[in-house]
Amino acid sequence: MAINKNHEFEELNGIKCAIVEKNVSPQRVEFLKNLLQFNGYEVVVAASPAPKAAQAPKPAAPANGEAQTEQPAPPPPPPAPETFTVGVTDITFNPINAIFGRSLRTPDKHVVTLAYWQQKEEVSHDEVPYFDK
Repeated sequence: MAINKNHEFEELNGIKCAIVEKNVSPQRVEFLKNLLQFNGYEVVVAASPAPKAAQAPKPAAPANGEAQTEQPAPPPPPPAPETFTVGVTDITFNPINAIFGRSLRTPDKHVVTLAYWQQKEEVSHDEVPYFDK
């Protein structure tokens, strides 16, 4: 069990893993997998369980004098998006500490910034940390 929400771990495909992110798209899985493998982590990806669908309310019973009307069947729910859980086998890994501790590198040897991790920037710009200014 995790000490706090920022350091979760669980079994993925029978392997105890530190959770990097949950419910991510296949494109995000590919980005994280490439980045983490470049940094020397063994990445494990497992399909996220489908969300539980809420049950449809039962129709009310007709009153004494009313005739029962046939109601159309509700449309089937849309298929759940296919999402994945990404983890690494190093259970001491914490993505928050890795990003802000500046311990991850991009393939072009720059430090991984928060914007790069969140895929808001295509290229990681090495920023001078606030404490070095």
